[in-house]
Amino acid sequence: MSASAQPVALILIPAAAVAAPLLADRLLRWIAVPTVVFEIVLGVLIGPDVLNWARVDPLIDALSQFGLAMLMFLAGYEIDFAKLRGGPLKRAGAAWLVSLAVALGAGALLNRDPLGGAFAGLALTTTALGTILPILRDSGELPTPFGSLVMATGAVGEFGPIIAIAVLLSGNSPARTAVILGAFAVITALALLGARRPRPAWATGLIERTLRTSGQFAIRAVILVLAAMVAAALWLDLDMLLGAFTAGIVSRLLLSGIRQAEEDVIEAKLESIGFGFLVPVFFVVSGMNFDLDALLDDPGTLLLVPVFLVLLLAVRGGPAALLAPAGLGRRDRAALGLYGATALPLVVVITTIEVDDGHMPSSTAAALVGAGMLSVLAFPLAAQRVRGAVRAVAPEEGQPRVRAESW
Repeated sequence: MSASAQPVALILIPAAAVAAPLLADRLLRWIAVPTVVFEIVLGVLIGPDVLNWARVDPLIDALSQFGLAMLMFLAGYEIDFAKLRGGPLKRAGAAWLVSLAVALGAGALLNRDPLGGAFAGLALTTTALGTILPILRDSGELPTPFGSLVMATGAVGEFGPIIAIAVLLSGNSPARTAVILGAFAVITALALLGARRPRPAWATGLIERTLRTSGQFAIRAVILVLAAMVAAALWLDLDMLLGAFTAGIVSRLLLSGIRQAEEDVIEAKLESIGFGFLVPVFFVVSGMNFDLDALLDDPGTLLLVPVFLVLLLAVRGGPAALLAPAGLGRRDRAALGLYGATALPLVVVITTIEVDDGHMPSSTAAALVGAGMLSVLAFPLAAQRVRGAVRAVAPEEGQPRVRAESW
């Protein structure tokens, strides 16, 4: 990139990040479009394939990588595995394993490169937990038994692919990979044990005293955890996504036990760093790297978009719905499948990694991301409509009411 173009990109990327929620808000009266879709679309618009106003240089690429790490951190931070233990998590795990087996077969048929096919299939097993969580929260369904099922499905749909990415990208033999993952598991267990230990009084006091000062002890401690877990993953030759995701889980435990008011402030600050700055950079830059020409120049590639969309619904949503609790109604099963098949962030992550490594054609990546964008546009809205119909209709005579503990 030329010296004169770099300042333009540094302005246009945050401008796109600002425009995205504005556009989402304006369209809200007609259709709920997640902000991430606008971030990617605006990135495509200002990027080299459309207006050619901005290109990715090393500085912007580094900021994008920080955004990717923060996205995975926040995904891990959102998940409270203690609330999901038992039935919901076991069913979600079984459904994901079925999805993985089917998806790997589908990926092998769609891509001649075995590794590229594996990653294409893996992208079909992801769930956009960060996209569906706000929808469930705003609709009041997050604390319900149905919300727990969706949460478990989303948690496994994030954690499972990240583990699989770490294994596939390691390039090691299965035995060595198992040893490496075991070593990382030990590091994670030690971090979790340390996070669960009672904090000394001085640490709690320092968190409270610096919460609104330049000290920001709690935020700095969380960033240190993120850096340490990412460094541990890289040191073990694993992908940084695993370290960042695990750091989110550890940080949630680390901050548990403090007063709710302080915890809410800390969480708001972390979300501000992530969703207010770094994460939008990643998605806008992903849009700038999106190969629109490859998607539009070949009708066959364009036809892959609806194919991948149907595969998302069949491969990811189908098992989630079929392996749901026996007492769950048909409409609730359909809604669970639609939420489970909503996928975009990890699709962008997986395709970006594989295009950079040369294992996936940019055209296939563009088709997968296009299908992911359509999924976040259509599937949550359809799921809400289905759930709305369920709430409006009285239970059928003789149909048992499903309680949370039976799941």
